[in-house]
Amino acid sequence: MEDDKTPDKEQQQINVELSDEVAEGIYSNLAMIAHSNSEFVVDFIRLMPGIPKAKVKSRIIMTPDHAKRLLLALKDNIEKYEKAFGKIQGGNEAPKFPLNFGGTAGEA
Repeated sequence: MEDDKTPDKEQQQINVELSDEVAEGIYSNLAMIAHSNSEFVVDFIRLMPGIPKAKVKSRIIMTPDHAKRLLLALKDNIEKYEKAFGKIQGGNEAPKFPLNFGGTAGEA
């Protein structure tokens, strides 16, 4: 019987570098997704109260295969999150514009 530890069957490890700037992350409260026959484009957007113009903070472009892997990874992580912390409420409907951030409108 063949040894299961042959180089073909060993899992490759990837060394991922995370810079301090990227590690801080970018806050996004809206994502817009578009696609063509060869790629998916995900724009991560930040909407702020009282500001009529939203800004795209990051754009990720990926192949359809990677988009499907992302979908499955998100599904898996959401299931794990809900098992640990309870069901996430909402998320089934598109946001209504303008978004209500609560509180009163600021004045200068």
